[in-house]
Amino acid sequence: MSDTPENAGAVPAETEADLTGVAARVAPKPEVEKIGGRKLKPSTLMMGHGYDPALSEGSLKPPIFLTSTFVFPNAAAGKRHFEGVTGKRPGGAEGLVYSRFNGPNQEILEDRLGVWEEAEDALAFSSGMSAIATLFLAMVKPGDTIVHSGPLYAATETLIGRVLGKFGVKWLDFPAGATREEIDAVMTEAATGNVALIYLESPANPTNALVDVEAVAASRDAIFKGEKPPIAIDNTFLGPLWFQPLKHGADIVVYSLTKYVGGHSDLVAGGVLGSKEHINTIRTMRNTIGTITDPNTAWMLLRSLETLELRMSRAGENAAKVCGFLRHHPKVERVAYLGFLEDEPGMERQADIYRRHCTGGGSTFSLYLKGGERESFAFLDALKIAKLAVSLGGTETLASHPAGMTHLSVPDARKQALGITDNLVRISIGVEDPDDLIADFEQALDTI
Repeated sequence: MSDTPENAGAVPAETEADLTGVAARVAPKPEVEKIGGRKLKPSTLMMGHGYDPALSEGSLKPPIFLTSTFVFPNAAAGKRHFEGVTGKRPGGAEGLVYSRFNGPNQEILEDRLGVWEEAEDALAFSSGMSAIATLFLAMVKPGDTIVHSGPLYAATETLIGRVLGKFGVKWLDFPAGATREEIDAVMTEAATGNVALIYLESPANPTNALVDVEAVAASRDAIFKGEKPPIAIDNTFLGPLWFQPLKHGADIVVYSLTKYVGGHSDLVAGGVLGSKEHINTIRTMRNTIGTITDPNTAWMLLRSLETLELRMSRAGENAAKVCGFLRHHPKVERVAYLGFLEDEPGMERQADIYRRHCTGGGSTFSLYLKGGERESFAFLDALKIAKLAVSLGGTETLASHPAGMTHLSVPDARKQALGITDNLVRISIGVEDPDDLIADFEQALDTI
């Protein structure tokens, strides 16, 4: 998918030789993706996939390529590139030309992002919201309808309802835990217009409710007889380790790479994965509006990807232990943790979705305290290890109050309908010692 650094901007070897009469540049070594018939796991490929040290002075890790533009080997190569960019030559553009479009660090990152979910292609963005905004701008035009699950991340709801709404884009939604019949009803109503995109978020932020992606895909395929709108899903909470939506009917996967993929609370970035056809459509919009991530952030994400499986596994194990303590505490009303769905009365449908879709309960959950805002604030203010901050998926444990913070702009009636109540505290468990975290939560609960 990408060119390694010293191959950047080059035309194919035989073409370059024909055009210049000089020897072609050294090609990157072939990728090692199998050994003895065994397909290598993503955690192994993260250590070198998409990068050849021999093309960067033998550097074990990719250098950070801080450049705004790239040199063509000759004028004919430059013309060939822009023939691909403009569509005068089929097959698109190869190589590198300008850092608003791509760069070596970003291309290696995109190669590795695609590995986890076996996606055909991937794109990296300057933030999760720039990824979502670019996706919407690429797929939707005035008069179109977006069908989405609810709740969504508050900024995503704002983008759909308040920003795109100003340009004549309409929306219809169904609750995250909707049945096939409920999804069919919304899809049927939406199909009277032009549905450009079906957008999901699972688990929903911050309620942790799961969306039945397979039911959404089946509903879409049954109701839309002609061209079918693509299904995009925000997979930030569980992916790529605990949920891989492309295997369950989604066409496009969206990430805030800030979270688990970055995982150290020291960068902001976003990603989109999917088929080459969809990614090329989104790439054209990204090239136009310049929402690509920068080389330094891409390099930091490459570092983080090497430990992604280790960090997510440890955080998931910690969450299971911490939630096991919290669910029995007398000051806790309920713990909305996916690992408990099998045991919760009335959650049979959610448990069924979990069995079919997920490989783990994740490390972010909602804690419903007995009381309201006063009790939630007292608990949050008393924490000593866990940090009072928004975001999730970092090495440290974070806690926040969605109703009074991230979802404050959501109308009160909609917050109540979606279960975003004053006694809800969202917690993202990190990689600390789990017994230390339990001690911290216990003393904080004692202050209520």
